[in-house]
Amino acid sequence: MIGLIIAIVVFNFIAFKTNKRLSANQIVHIWTFTTAFQDTFDLIVDYILHAYWYFTEDIDWLALPAHIALVPPVNMMFLNWFPFKSPLRKQLFYLICWDIGTVIYEIITLLPEPWGFFHYGWWRSWHSLVINPILMLILLGYYKWICRLEKKLIIGQ
Repeated sequence: MIGLIIAIVVFNFIAFKTNKRLSANQIVHIWTFTTAFQDTFDLIVDYILHAYWYFTEDIDWLALPAHIALVPPVNMMFLNWFPFKSPLRKQLFYLICWDIGTVIYEIITLLPEPWGFFHYGWWRSWHSLVINPILMLILLGYYKWICRLEKKLIIGQ
């Protein structure tokens, strides 16, 4: 639990302190989307497929902070620093670096408690290396959609 609390504090501090791009509206959208999407994904992978879990294999109140406050600030950092106006090659490199970084962090969370809080069933790190870029691209698509909606709202006024 100590590792989870430290990660939540550090990731949220960095996400909000370094944010230069995301508006409050976008942060609320990203936070809500991330929580709902992660919970849906985890419902399938954790509770149905038993591939991985937080703390215990059961539905666990201790995992609630991980679902609500851990991944959303990471997604804020990912979007805030994403090189949108750079060539595709640089964007792909950024995506690969984030993929590797998130898998390294995931491996750290596998440490024994009190530092670790994540456990593998049949899931392995290479599954995350393959799935994470897809999840990041979905997040990017959602963010671009929110930006288009905001632009329409501003133009429409």
